[in-house]
Amino acid sequence: MVRLRIHHTTTYRYRQPVSLGPHRLMLRPRETRELRLLSNEVAVTPGATVKWAHDVFGNAIATGTFGAPSDTLVIDSLSSIELSAAAYPVFDIAASAIAFPFRYSDDEWTDLGSLTVPQYAEGDGLRAWAQGFVAGYPTDTLSLLKDMNAGIGNAILYQAREDEGTQSPAQTLALGTGSCRDLATLLVEAVRSLGFGARIVSGYLHDPTRTLLGSADAGSTHAWAEIFLPGAGWITFDPTNQSVGGANLIPVAVARDIRLAMPVTGSFVGPSDAFLGMSVAVSVTD
Repeated sequence: MVRLRIHHTTTYRYRQPVSLGPHRLMLRPRETRELRLLSNEVAVTPGATVKWAHDVFGNAIATGTFGAPSDTLVIDSLSSIELSAAAYPVFDIAASAIAFPFRYSDDEWTDLGSLTVPQYAEGDGLRAWAQGFVAGYPTDTLSLLKDMNAGIGNAILYQAREDEGTQSPAQTLALGTGSCRDLATLLVEAVRSLGFGARIVSGYLHDPTRTLLGSADAGSTHAWAEIFLPGAGWITFDPTNQSVGGANLIPVAVARDIRLAMPVTGSFVGPSDAFLGMSVAVSVTD
């Protein structure tokens, strides 16, 4: 078990005071059997009224509303956690799902719902690409998913991308490059095309060795995937680093699409040239 401190600061600057609309904040680490949240504090400047709620996935959402114009917005989150995820986990997959293809139970299929439905109109191209990892019928389920996870990391060159938005799977395959959120989206959409339930996870990467892709210094924001297998439940796959399991990963939010798990979203009212820029600083330390 390791105790970690996560400091995440987002700063927006404007040419002149603007009216700030409501801002949606997803910054509170998500407790799991492998992660214990010890504390979390979110401070907003200028002062805001902050209200908390949970969304349909159980993510903690803070909404800040502002009373006065400002030329600067600073959102500062400080969390302390204990992380106990194993580096080499063993998954107790139900006998019914050890070999692919398999069928989810009626209840599982109903509850997974939109998490089994591709979010991008990729046609048969993505399914054909995903089928290339299927060694035979039947084939070992976990080996199939591990091969696809590693295959994405081998085929797609990781490239940090600061601009907003996420590439479609077709764009990522065509370009051969992508950010962590692009690679995670490609994996989720690919396994959905084969009938798996999958979701996107956003959070933080803890990298004390400074050797992992997607990391800046000892930690950074990150995105990865979780795939549901009966018996084992949600299994973590990080195609950026070709890893399986939650070691070094600190989840904050899960969603069917990465656009629903952004750390900070909001708006402002002011001149079209008022926005000067945004900066993000993240540290994940022992």
